[in-house]
Amino acid sequence: MKGKTIYMTKFDYERLKELLGVANTFSYNGRTDLAKLAGELERAEILDSKEIPSDVVTMNSRAEIRDLETGETMTYTLVFPRDANIDEGRISIFAPLGTAILGFRAGDDLEWEVPSGTRRLRIEKILYQPEAEGHYDR
Repeated sequence: MKGKTIYMTKFDYERLKELLGVANTFSYNGRTDLAKLAGELERAEILDSKEIPSDVVTMNSRAEIRDLETGETMTYTLVFPRDANIDEGRISIFAPLGTAILGFRAGDDLEWEVPSGTRRLRIEKILYQPEAEGHYDR
């Protein structure tokens, strides 16, 4: 979603840039999911891990998300692709929903294109954020 400021830790930013660099090495041409993530990285406000607000979705954060169309509430942990397991609620940063929520704050509404169309979502609350717990290297 363009326009709204999103926040990212320097640690997450560097790891995600590296991950995209590796994907680029293996020719990810045509992968719009990776292009969208690259766009999100470019527009993010980068902060030190100790300065990131505790209500921001960072990597390895667990958030409660509401679908504004259906009212359904979901809980997901945002993870790197190798740790993804949708059955356990761990969603990859490469998934459209994963890219969509990165950097948004509790209370933020967002729209994002997913394979089934546009989804309107709200970040209801952050249930766990590594930086808020003093875990700056996760």
